[in-house]
Amino acid sequence: MGQSLVRPIEQSPRLSTLDGKTIAIVGGSFMASVTHPELKRLILKEYPTAKVYVLGEIGSAGVFPGPGIRRKSVELFQTKLKELGVDAVISGNGGCGLCTPKEAGSSIAAEYVGIPSVTIAGPGFADQVAVTAVNNGLQIARVALYPGAFASHSEEELLDNTRKILWPQIKKALTEPFSEIERIQPDKVVPADPRQSVFSGSLDEVNRYFDEMNWSDGLPVVPPTMDRIDAFLKYGGLAYDAPVATLPIAHRQTLAIHVAACGVMSGCRPEYMPVLVSLTKALGAPDFRRTLSSTHAWNPYCWLNGPVARQLGIDCGQGEISQSANTSIGRFMNFALKNLSGYYVKQDRMGTFGYLMPWCLVEDEEACARIGWTPYHVEQGYDANDNTITVASALMWGNNMAPSTNDPERIAQLVAWDIAERCQFALGSGKQYTYRTILLTEPMARNLKKEYADKEAFERTLVETARRPLHERAFANYYANPGSRIDSETFPLSRYEKRIARTEGAEPTPCPEWYAHPEGCRETQIMTVPVMKPDMTAILITGDNARNKVQVMPGGGYSTVEIILPPEWDALMQEAGYAPLSWFYRANPSPVRK
Repeated sequence: MGQSLVRPIEQSPRLSTLDGKTIAIVGGSFMASVTHPELKRLILKEYPTAKVYVLGEIGSAGVFPGPGIRRKSVELFQTKLKELGVDAVISGNGGCGLCTPKEAGSSIAAEYVGIPSVTIAGPGFADQVAVTAVNNGLQIARVALYPGAFASHSEEELLDNTRKILWPQIKKALTEPFSEIERIQPDKVVPADPRQSVFSGSLDEVNRYFDEMNWSDGLPVVPPTMDRIDAFLKYGGLAYDAPVATLPIAHRQTLAIHVAACGVMSGCRPEYMPVLVSLTKALGAPDFRRTLSSTHAWNPYCWLNGPVARQLGIDCGQGEISQSANTSIGRFMNFALKNLSGYYVKQDRMGTFGYLMPWCLVEDEEACARIGWTPYHVEQGYDANDNTITVASALMWGNNMAPSTNDPERIAQLVAWDIAERCQFALGSGKQYTYRTILLTEPMARNLKKEYADKEAFERTLVETARRPLHERAFANYYANPGSRIDSETFPLSRYEKRIARTEGAEPTPCPEWYAHPEGCRETQIMTVPVMKPDMTAILITGDNARNKVQVMPGGGYSTVEIILPPEWDALMQEAGYAPLSWFYRANPSPVRK
């Protein structure tokens, strides 16, 4: 792993008292509508001369940016704190993997301008607050720990816990001087010289040590010795200390040697090095990594395009993600997220039930050519013989569909139904629109091509067709809301449905055919909401070309990076027994869009 580029700041002393102080209570996550007004009442009851601002009066900072990055929301929040003379910040409530860094961000922003802070978090998220703080330059992060899952408690429980448990912790956090024991120490010591050996021993001892240091995924690893690392560096055409990327969330400067070490550990072949370097660069993209901390467990994965995937024998057919080349690249992704980026399960990756191993796909560009559809990377503006890797994340894997029809319009309808059913989170209770990857086997794409000239035409039809009944969408978002609980007694579902209709563009449309209704009511209109919009869907032709299968994976955003091969690539590959790269070129359709 690389050295963090973040240097700790000197935090201001805590307050001697809250009497006469100006306090900001910010954040709006996880039942803050109940806890925050009660905190304001408690402050003013005990300290009548204090002044309290709440979220609507002062705003919040959001996720704190990495080194060298400016974020307007942070700067505006800090300016507002200074303008209002704020002496202390209380931020909350951290109850999920995405909202906790956001709420911690307001506390971190306050500390950077010399204002003491405390973050409210539920069980399991206090460590995430602390690590988020140290990753962004704080040595001490104070947390007020709420005793349970916020949204599972009644209003009476929330109020009682705020009074008896949160409030005493908050007073102490803002007024008690720092102690040396609180100081957060980075849990990994990185040698100044990355070539320095860190451990020697038998294979069993190496694996035990790597597991204890949390460098491993718990399975046996190939020890990353310098001779193995040098073999990877040769194929990458890079010096060992060549910078590759600075990766959030730990803001570690990743060098070529770190990529190679993780490649060795994961069982990749040395000639995969250019693929691994580009994959590492792709990991830093905000649209890809934004969801990785979530309790909903977005699973990272990747896919390749271009001739180098065919040259290396990375599989695009039946059982592809379970083939050795694909599996080792997927496993590298696991190591890269941990060792290069700083994501750790139970600390920053907060999936409630854990994660699948990342997987690696390849688009079948020969099938694309037979059908007449454009490969994904060409759609993004690359040349057909450029090599790219795309990283993405998914909320589910599997549960594929096998249409028992060759009618392209009916197939499109079935896919639209699948999409309408598989929105973000179970029941589609999350955001209205989500990124999706659609996997099509060649037989499915061949039949769709009869009606749809290209992937874009197919996507347009899906955008028009994939709609959800308003009541179903409102019901899911109301009773299975992924954030705060909605109190059905004070905010009835009927009123909420009107709000969804207004905010999500509900329109009267014919009832989707996949919903049961009497034969005579086929033209009956019902209110529906769209679940797709353009340019949020990747369509790949891949998998078993002897089977009619479709698989829809809702998830997070994409990051595509070109794979750069060293000038001596052909000579290196010839020496290793591979055919020349040019043997794997395809006809060169014009790029579609960048």
